[in-house]
Amino acid sequence: MELEKHVLIVAGGDGKRMGSNLPKQFLLLDDKPILFHTFNLFLFIKDIKITLVLNSNQIDYWKKLCTSHIFNIPHNIIEGGPTRFHSVKSGLKNISADSLVLIHDAVRPFVSQETIKRVIDMAIRKGNAAPAIEVTESIREVSGSNSKIIDRHKFRIIQTPQAFHASLIKEAYNKAYNPAFTDDVSVLESKGEKINLIKGNVENIKISNPADLVIGKGILNSKY
Repeated sequence: MELEKHVLIVAGGDGKRMGSNLPKQFLLLDDKPILFHTFNLFLFIKDIKITLVLNSNQIDYWKKLCTSHIFNIPHNIIEGGPTRFHSVKSGLKNISADSLVLIHDAVRPFVSQETIKRVIDMAIRKGNAAPAIEVTESIREVSGSNSKIIDRHKFRIIQTPQAFHASLIKEAYNKAYNPAFTDDVSVLESKGEKINLIKGNVENIKISNPADLVIGKGILNSKY
């Protein structure tokens, strides 16, 4: 029997790093809110179910956006918490334990279908998966006023969506918050689970500051 697939889109961010009063997931990219682009990424998956996690003070604004833009992709809305950890934990309550869940940042509107397919395939076979790309620039480890070169080939940049058998990640989130939990695989890893990395795509940037918006417009205008 094929696993039911569910996407959990986490959109609790604000506009501070953007220098905007508007949360970054609602900023326009090609005349559409970033979040609309993100929803569209997953519509190629048959019978996909989508849950959106928003801060309570953003829900009414989101509903107004959907109405004004005639955005009618079916989805559930869940109220988030004070951190990403708490928001994901809240959203997971809406997802059946016997499904496959993909957890994705709302402000990553350029993940490719190929990356999504690879994540799904690996998670189905091995229980979890996260996309990763190589570090292409020199990096240094800083300690006080000193620094030293680090072998970049030993490191990877981790992206989303991260996919899981829902029963595994729901159980992993049944614990107290730890600042070390920067993403979902780090939560699962804290239970001793091996994390499976798959090839991501370099266009899958996280839009966090004004420069990212400029890059995003370039990606949209490219052959991508």
